[in-house]
Amino acid sequence: MAYVIPPPPTVGVPVAGTSDLFPVRRIYCVGRNYAAHAREMGGDPDREPPFFFAKPSDAIVVAGDPANPVRIAYPPATRNLHHEMELVVAIGRGGADIKVERALEHVYGYAAGLDMTRRDLQNAARDKGRPWDMGKGFDQSAPIGLIYRAAEIGHPAAGEIRLEVSGKIRQHANLNELIWNVPETISCLSGLVALGPGDLIYTGTPEGVGAVVAGDTLIGTVEGCGSVAITYV
Repeated sequence: MAYVIPPPPTVGVPVAGTSDLFPVRRIYCVGRNYAAHAREMGGDPDREPPFFFAKPSDAIVVAGDPANPVRIAYPPATRNLHHEMELVVAIGRGGADIKVERALEHVYGYAAGLDMTRRDLQNAARDKGRPWDMGKGFDQSAPIGLIYRAAEIGHPAAGEIRLEVSGKIRQHANLNELIWNVPETISCLSGLVALGPGDLIYTGTPEGVGAVVAGDTLIGTVEGCGSVAITYV
């Protein structure tokens, strides 16, 4: 028995300090997980249960070198492309209904990532009560840097997260400002779906999201977890 068409390749993200790749199974994203960002988007920063959306695994763009930003095409069908700088969690061991106190045992490592958003499409879908998929899950919408192994860097509960767009700081916050921290996020998400090895969780963005245009270079960093760098052409 054979596949009737060639199967799609596995998406891999390089692991820092090695020649290995982390295979990506699914991408989950947390919405409005910093209080200031929730307010700037017109939401309530109180600790309501977190909500999640997904991106396809082939939305990944590996872009971990600030000295050589990866050039990607400005996406079609939008006039309002927004950046959202995030800490990314790489799941190394799957599970369902994971307890908060055991959640970090399931983490392989961490990276810096961007949740790029066609805000005009997202808002139009939201206003009509429709899914956000085309505003969030488009091609090349999930740039990511190298994955740093938790066995080497630990589990960052605090640290600077920042994004510069064409040399100007747009987003700047601390990971300790997350409404739902990494163990809580893993526990909650694993109560909705069974997590598997290879899953990535984009943990939410701080305030300061805004539009980018063709020609802009985005360089984001998460303290201890590397960088992500792209240029839109």
